[in-house]
Amino acid sequence: MPAADMIQTTIGALAGLALAIFLIIKKVPPVLSLMLGALAGGLGGGLGLADTVSVMTEGVKDVTPAVIRILAAGVLSGVLIVSGAAETIARALIRLFRERLAPAGIALTTMILCSTGVFIDVAVITVAPIALSTGRRLRIPAPVLLLAMIGGGKCGNIISPNPNTLIAAENLHADLPMVMAAGLIPALTGLVFTALLVHLVQRRHRPLPEAVSPSAEEDTARALPPLWASLVAPLTAILLLALRPAAGISIDPLVALPAGGLAGIAAMRQWKKLLPATQSGLEKMAGVAILLIGTGTIAGIIRHSGLNECLLLLLEKARLGTTAIAPAAGALMSAATASTTAGATIASASFAEAILSAGIPAVWGAAMINAGATVLDHLPHGSFFHATGGVCELDFRQRAALIPYETAVGLVLALTSAATYALLG
Repeated sequence: MPAADMIQTTIGALAGLALAIFLIIKKVPPVLSLMLGALAGGLGGGLGLADTVSVMTEGVKDVTPAVIRILAAGVLSGVLIVSGAAETIARALIRLFRERLAPAGIALTTMILCSTGVFIDVAVITVAPIALSTGRRLRIPAPVLLLAMIGGGKCGNIISPNPNTLIAAENLHADLPMVMAAGLIPALTGLVFTALLVHLVQRRHRPLPEAVSPSAEEDTARALPPLWASLVAPLTAILLLALRPAAGISIDPLVALPAGGLAGIAAMRQWKKLLPATQSGLEKMAGVAILLIGTGTIAGIIRHSGLNECLLLLLEKARLGTTAIAPAAGALMSAATASTTAGATIASASFAEAILSAGIPAVWGAAMINAGATVLDHLPHGSFFHATGGVCELDFRQRAALIPYETAVGLVLALTSAATYALLG
């Protein structure tokens, strides 16, 4: 691409991203914000209206296969939530830890829930009532508990069949189980870091009993499925996905994830909840699927621009090497969208060619993008910031005070992912 065109298209793409961020902050629906940003980016980059629309459409086509698999994942997610299996797993894990290790146990619990395919915001909402009840007994402030849940959730998110992992693997044509496995060392490192970070923050803030929500739901017992039956759904899905690297038998996530949900329903003997669970999961995934349409449009504009080349030049001048392009792209796009899924989508769709051309294997490229997308996905212009703060009844100031700590956890995940690739890739 000629230098003049590269500069013009890069400026157009960045202007489109800036417009999308501005509109999201102004509470315009994210999918519409991203589409308007893509339109402005294409026109500002020198494309005509017809060419801009064509590039946006091509971007949406590229994410369509992942959208289908994400909708299928809704069956597993819905079963875990509606059946009570997620709550059973959460209660069992927290009971395993003594009071002194309660925050670390809460982080591990949220990590495991996310790793089974539960959305990170749903995992936090599921664990929060149990965590807050434990926190009241031990006088642990709600912000500390929320940091433990978010840190653990970020770690689980990079080793899960969640939309961010699915879309990164799909766009780089990588094997999903291998991408999940590539995130294991960073996830465990991030969990240890989260536990240490929570311990330090707890020592700084304790005692703050007034920070713990007094109206939080009590940890009361209700009819829940047994633990062994609750584990059937995620274990079945993981085992089916693992057949390809283990035995050469390829079972697509489109089949494996719903099959896990059906196996879980059968084990829990809750056939009456199959339809409500499926509907609940699809409704949740439908929102993600619609969001991906918007991210696909702006990803098409970015891929058509010179932003890839500019980012590579910047990394070269900073002497960071081409390995940094994947986590850097994930981090930048998660900051732009305040969403792990949208960040991973735009980064993987826009920078896949540059990453593969740099000699980075598809599996590691997807894994590093996925880890990078956790660095700044919690910024205030996204829904995750407000949903997680609301469930713990934190005001804006209390919730915003956690941003540096959340960013630190994301940076550890991204840096460890890059270091793991350097050592093993």
